[in-house]
Amino acid sequence: MKKIITLTMNPVVDKDTSVAGIVPNKKLRCATPAYFAGGGGINVSRALKKLGGDSLCMYLAGGPTGAHLQHLVAEEGIEQEVISIEGWTRENLSVTDTNTQLQYRFGVPGPKVKNEELLAILTFLEENLQFDDFMVVSGKLPQDVPVDFYVEISKIADKKNAKFILDTSGVALLPSMKANIYLMKPNLGEFSTIMGVPSISVLQLDTLAKKFLETYKCKVLVISLGAKGALWAHGNKLEHIPAPTVHQESAIGAGDSMVAGIVHSLSNEKSLGEAIKYGVACGTAATLHTGTQLCNKEDADKLYEWVLGNTRKERKKTPKLI
Repeated sequence: MKKIITLTMNPVVDKDTSVAGIVPNKKLRCATPAYFAGGGGINVSRALKKLGGDSLCMYLAGGPTGAHLQHLVAEEGIEQEVISIEGWTRENLSVTDTNTQLQYRFGVPGPKVKNEELLAILTFLEENLQFDDFMVVSGKLPQDVPVDFYVEISKIADKKNAKFILDTSGVALLPSMKANIYLMKPNLGEFSTIMGVPSISVLQLDTLAKKFLETYKCKVLVISLGAKGALWAHGNKLEHIPAPTVHQESAIGAGDSMVAGIVHSLSNEKSLGEAIKYGVACGTAATLHTGTQLCNKEDADKLYEWVLGNTRKERKKTPKLI
């Protein structure tokens, strides 16, 4: 059976709390915090579990926060492969002001990673990645990791005839374009960076998507467009998938949920078109909940039916800018 391995290079323990009024120079009494395992690949594995799928969740972890992270992942019943590191796993803080319903998110950089710790990742994948598996790499790189490290991962996937799926940003984004990619899912801002333009209009999007596939070794491009859904391109095919209009509680984890929906569908032998439609449904489903709860299957399945019914009814009127 096709295996799904997710890799998170810079995981995090997300700490969420709330307070009635955020003001400076005053001790604020916060609510009891909730903790979530976070980071791109971990979120993909969490969403896959919610959709009824399984994956091997691989990530770096160290220190007391790393032990806490392992506990959080285990609590969700997710199989994990932990690469131990000397540095401490980071912890981010989100605080919601209940007076205004505004959320304040505080992120910190990840730990430094040693060469021998990176080698442990490559060695594990050399020994465990198999033919036609899905290798999902999602998230930013931590400190002191070569910016083209994801290219090294893609070389192993190539050797094993596995499908390399990439969703990254930051310093790793442009160097990763040297990889042989099966499917890439940038958002519009990341796609603009890759194509070297400050912004992209609706009229430019199709042309630039085709240019991307001609320029880079990538079979499938899926550009997430937030509330407007997604555009995907493969060979000569281009298709816009509209997203259902919903009341959004949070956009956190929407992209990771989209990736999870796509991979879950592909691993169950669905077509590319079906998989990406389900991915849009999963990304939208994630926005229905606060914090980092991600999508759930019931919401995703209902929204998928809407997407299927509306894909052929593309709206003729679109805004000038996305």
